[in-house]
Amino acid sequence: MDIEKLKQLLDKFKRGDLGEEALLEELRFLPFEDLGFAKVDHHRHLRTGFPEVVFGEGKSEEQILSIADRIVKKGNNFLVTRCDKSIGDALFARYPDGVYYSDGKVFALAVNEKEKFGYVLVITAGTSDIPAAEEAAVTASLFGCNVDRIYDVGVAGIHRLLAYRSMIEAADVVVVAAGMEGALASVVGSITQAPVIALPTSVGYGASFEGLAALLGMLNSCAAGVCVVNIDNGFGAGCTAALICARARELAKAIAREK
Repeated sequence: MDIEKLKQLLDKFKRGDLGEEALLEELRFLPFEDLGFAKVDHHRHLRTGFPEVVFGEGKSEEQILSIADRIVKKGNNFLVTRCDKSIGDALFARYPDGVYYSDGKVFALAVNEKEKFGYVLVITAGTSDIPAAEEAAVTASLFGCNVDRIYDVGVAGIHRLLAYRSMIEAADVVVVAAGMEGALASVVGSITQAPVIALPTSVGYGASFEGLAALLGMLNSCAAGVCVVNIDNGFGAGCTAALICARARELAKAIAREK
C-alpha cells in the first residue's frame, strides 16, 4: 500500500476537501502489497466482486505460498489455477481446509463463505474436456454460485444431452466445454433461454489444431446467446458465469427494494 498516498487522502478528508463517498472510491483502487516478484491486489474484490486469483503456471512453490499467505490473511477466498499436484499438496499442507481438484489442476480455499446464488451448469462434450470444465466449475463455485456438472454428452450421441433437458432449462448460465469441432455449444444454445459460455478445449485430432477448430466453430455459432472464451480458459468461463449470476442477484434485490 502507498502510505503517502493514503495520508494525503486522509488529510483531504479531515480538511473537508474530500467527501466520504469520494474517499471510499479512492480507497477501492489504492491498496496492493508489493512482494517484489508480485504485487498482491487486496482490493480487487471491492472493484470486481471477486478476489485476486493466482495463475500457478510458471510460479514457484515458494512464490505461490507467499501470495496465498497474504490473500488468506486479508480474509479473502483463495484460488490457484494451473497448479500441479506437488503445488496442490504444498497448499493443502498449509491450508488443510482447502481442496485440490486434480482433474482441473485447481486449489480452492473458501475463507469467507456466503450464501450461494444463481445456478451454473457445466457441460462437456467428452471426458477429455473435463480438465477445462472443472476449472470453470470450481471457479464459479468458489465465487459463490450453485454448480452442477454433466459430463460426456457430446453430439456423437446427442440423446445423452437431451436426457438432461430439465437441468439445462433450469440453469441461469450454461458453460459448454468441447473440443473437436465444438458443435455442442450451438446445440445447447438452441435449447435454452440462458446465456451459454462456450469453452473450446485443445482436444481433438490433427485438424483440430489444438483447439483452434473448436474456437472458430464456436465463434461462428448460429445459435443466439452464445459467447466464447479462449481455448482451455476454464477460469474465464467460470468467472464470467459467476459475474452474470451476481449481477442478476443484485438486480433482483434492487427490484425487491422498490416494491
